[in-house]
Amino acid sequence: METGQISSDILVAYTKCIDFAAIKHRNQRRLDAEETPYINHPIGVAHILATEGGITDIDVLSVAILHDTVEDTDTTFEEIESQFGSTIRSLVEEITDDKSLPKQERKRLQIVHAGGTSYRARLVKLADKIYNLRDLQRCKPKNWTDERCREYFRWAKQVCDNLKGTNEPLERILDDIFKQENVV
Repeated sequence: METGQISSDILVAYTKCIDFAAIKHRNQRRLDAEETPYINHPIGVAHILATEGGITDIDVLSVAILHDTVEDTDTTFEEIESQFGSTIRSLVEEITDDKSLPKQERKRLQIVHAGGTSYRARLVKLADKIYNLRDLQRCKPKNWTDERCREYFRWAKQVCDNLKGTNEPLERILDDIFKQENVV
């Protein structure tokens, strides 16, 4: 195999994740004014990891693609495992919020549990926050007040502060975003 090439098995597995997530999120839209297709988000998170974080771990990139499927669609952890294996399932499980809990409790638990997650899960969390914060900078979601946006930035900083020491390039991006937004 030439330098820079990946095996066909890895390529097939990764594109299977993209196809799976695209099907699962096919009817979902982001909350921005343009109602961006939701699938742009997980693809963007994987892109941030690869291009800005320097991540080449195919499992991490796959989890980035799949990270919201259980939380935001009818996908189960068992389905993730049967399609993509126990490693991917475990990582997706690590970063999936329990939607049976109230929103404020889920947010609190993200802060509390952030530092205790695996290195691979922390990478996805960092890139996810970068994507979401950049999206907020680009345009405010429908029905969000300026104060709600500020609250999201403050909360995201608390989560990210507990992820320090994971990936310097991603952390620098987040530090810059927080500085731009005057979140200390």
